[in-house]
Amino acid sequence: MKNKFPLILLIVMNISSFAQNDGNIKLPAPNTSGGQPIMDVLKNRVSKREFLAKEFSLQQLSDLLWAADGINRPESGKRTAPTARNWLDVDLYIVTHQGIYFYQPTDFVLKLIKSGDYMKETGKQDFVADAPLNIIIVSNTRKMENVPQENKALYAGIHAGSVSQNIYLYCTSFGLNTVTRRALDVDALAKIMGLSPDQMIVLAQTVGFPPSK
Repeated sequence: MKNKFPLILLIVMNISSFAQNDGNIKLPAPNTSGGQPIMDVLKNRVSKREFLAKEFSLQQLSDLLWAADGINRPESGKRTAPTARNWLDVDLYIVTHQGIYFYQPTDFVLKLIKSGDYMKETGKQDFVADAPLNIIIVSNTRKMENVPQENKALYAGIHAGSVSQNIYLYCTSFGLNTVTRRALDVDALAKIMGLSPDQMIVLAQTVGFPPSK
C-alpha cells in the first residue's frame, strides 16, 4: 500500500509530459504486426481484475487503441471492429489519472475532454480507481440511420462487444490484464464526459499490467 500512490503519481507525471499545449496527446503510428498466433490467443483469453499501477508507453497505448477500433483500411476509413452498414458509431474515450480523452483514430491523437482524475467514476469495483487505464466504449446512435429507437441498443451492444473482444485479444497476445464491465453509474459518467443524449455508454473496460509475482 505504501508504494501505490507514488506509482500513480509517476503515471500522471509521465503521461502529462507528452501532452501538447492544448492538453491533447499525439500518439505514434501503431505497430500493426506481431503478437501471438490467433488460436493461442483465443485459448488463453481470460478476464483478470488485478492490475499493477504501471504506466503504458505511448506506443503501447497506440497499438492497443488501434487493435480495439483503429483504421485498418486507410483508403476507406474502415475499422478493425465491424459495424452494421458501416455506421462507424463506436467512439473510444480513454480515462487515465490525468483526465478523459477522446481517441481520434484518423490522426492518432488523444483529444483532451476533461482534466482531472475520474478513474473511480468509471465503475463500482475498487480496482478501477487504481488501474492505469479505463476505456469507455460509446455508441453514437445518431449515426444509425433508419433504425427504430428500440433497436439501437441492440446494435450498440453488438458493436461494443466486437471492440471489447479486440481489446481482449490484444491484451492476451501481449501479456496484459483486462476485464470488461457494466457495473457503473452510466448517467453520472455521461454527464462528466459531456456526452449528448445520442451517445450511449455501452461498456467500460479496464486494462493494465499484471501484478508482479
